[in-house]
Amino acid sequence: MYFDAIPNRQRIRERVRELLEVETFDSLQRVGDRYIFRKRLPEQEQPSIYMRAGTDGTDTLLIDPTERGTGSFTSVTPLQVSPDGRLLLYEVKEGGESTGKFELLDMTTRATLSDSLPHGYLRGFAFAPDGKSFYYVQEPADARKPIRWAAYKHALGTPSCEDVEVFVADGQENLRLHIIPGKKYLGFLIYRFLETTHTDIYRRSFDDESVPVPIVKDAKCGLSPVFVGDRIIALTDQHAPNLRIVEIQPRDGFDAELVDLVPQTDSRICNWTIAAGRLFVSYWRHEKAEIRIFDMTGSTVGIVPTRKHETVRVLGAGNPDQEEIFLETESFVEPVRIERYDVRTGRLNLWSKRPVPFDSSRYAHTYISFSAKDGTRIPMFLVSRRDVLQEGCHPAIMTSYGAYGVSSTPQFSAFVACLLECGCLFALPNIRGGSEFGADWHEAARRRNRQVAFDDFLSAAEWLVTHHKTIPEKLAIFGGSNSGLLVGAALTQRPELFRAVICIAPLLDMLRYHLFVSRPAWREEFGTAQDAEDFAALSRYSPYHRVGIGVAYPAVMFVSGHLDRNCHPMHARKMTARLQAASSSRFPVVLDYSEARGHAPVLPLSKRISSLTDRLAFLCDQLQLAV
Repeated sequence: MYFDAIPNRQRIRERVRELLEVETFDSLQRVGDRYIFRKRLPEQEQPSIYMRAGTDGTDTLLIDPTERGTGSFTSVTPLQVSPDGRLLLYEVKEGGESTGKFELLDMTTRATLSDSLPHGYLRGFAFAPDGKSFYYVQEPADARKPIRWAAYKHALGTPSCEDVEVFVADGQENLRLHIIPGKKYLGFLIYRFLETTHTDIYRRSFDDESVPVPIVKDAKCGLSPVFVGDRIIALTDQHAPNLRIVEIQPRDGFDAELVDLVPQTDSRICNWTIAAGRLFVSYWRHEKAEIRIFDMTGSTVGIVPTRKHETVRVLGAGNPDQEEIFLETESFVEPVRIERYDVRTGRLNLWSKRPVPFDSSRYAHTYISFSAKDGTRIPMFLVSRRDVLQEGCHPAIMTSYGAYGVSSTPQFSAFVACLLECGCLFALPNIRGGSEFGADWHEAARRRNRQVAFDDFLSAAEWLVTHHKTIPEKLAIFGGSNSGLLVGAALTQRPELFRAVICIAPLLDMLRYHLFVSRPAWREEFGTAQDAEDFAALSRYSPYHRVGIGVAYPAVMFVSGHLDRNCHPMHARKMTARLQAASSSRFPVVLDYSEARGHAPVLPLSKRISSLTDRLAFLCDQLQLAV
């Protein structure tokens, strides 16, 4: 086997184990004085769910997935806590499956209730204020299209066959139904995926069994609402490509007025939350996360301190009434830490820090820009050991994303950390297709303009070579999901520019991808071969269709799994076979395939260590890195 013959593979495995076998925290939320979260102890395969009473309380184990006796691929995730803090809704998954089973735990008695939801996609859930029932919308795992989109009420302790239908969405084609939880009201949110997204919002009081009242009908925009008392606050793209936050004020005739609270700016809103009567809104501006604080009239009242070149995600506390929010922060060389921001005092306190054994002081980064094919200036992060960054030509690795308006910002990666230790230069260009510089940056590489993102990526690689940072024989690229499409396009359009490619859970056959997934938003992002103009654009870059017989392709490692329902494994399987048959080079084309792997990285610790070891061994072998 190819991997068995790679020298120093065991040494790589031990270093990967050191980086991954550490205590982790995630999925943090609070109800009352209780904090609910996931924690994985250093040698555990999967995280368990814990509860902590107060900020300084002892962590109490609630759910350990190993106690289910179903093996190391079983994972659990906390989703929602009842208003009285008694009941916990959590999800159970097996391996990388996209669907899950949903169960309830009584946190007082530690008893698992009989009230569960079967395997499927939970599209909406809300506990009733009295904690005696809940409402849900679920798409069955084996549902046939079209789906009947309906919301149901389940009384605790009763069989599911007695669940009562409380709302049904008109029409069943190209839509999604969600639930908006609230203290006084239950909301129903309908997205209709037409040429653009259309939105309906309905509301009913918990105090009676009245018919839900329409608040918004057929709004030609996206709306993501939150109930705050009697008010409805929402994020929207109406007349705001960079997004704005509004109050939805109902009027007669369902033509609600959207009143600005946080107007659109030249930077796109990354995320937001509400706590203690304040709006916390995050942006990515000038190489830095910025978090601005507004009162409920929209007046600016402060900022949350952040550091340059760090990614900061606003997590909220799970309840608009709480007087704190949580921030998840990381950088290229600093692992994830969770900080608690006290709204009353304005103080930031560390909640947890991942104790990864990595000496960040040895590393540095710089932020340069280069000219794209059309002359646009594209910024790029360069990260490495200080001695590597200063001068010389070195092995290099590069990735980016370039789609869906997702910004590529500094994040810590054990994979990249190992390569930095081996003397690699890491490059992260902010190619178009993301939204680092607003919605226009995304629009410039969307749908029929997708080639712009690929051109930006290739220009970044050319810059590294022409500026003597590396040479093609020492340059590798990697990416997953849409980034897998990106590196697939790069390797088929400019195979001579790269020595090695790792392509994870990719889309590669762009003429048929729409036949294997049901993702309405993907049509707006990529287009489909059913449209003549889309077909012309897709056929020009579809990596599978650009493979040429007798071309000398770089070494390629594809990674996929049987349970991937986002990017169907057929993409990686057929591309592996096509490249193996077509390439005239001596370099290997291999497929790392797992029956248990899905789209999300949720495998048990031992499998993650093995997978990362193989990817690193592949690059160390192809780039001749000193381990």
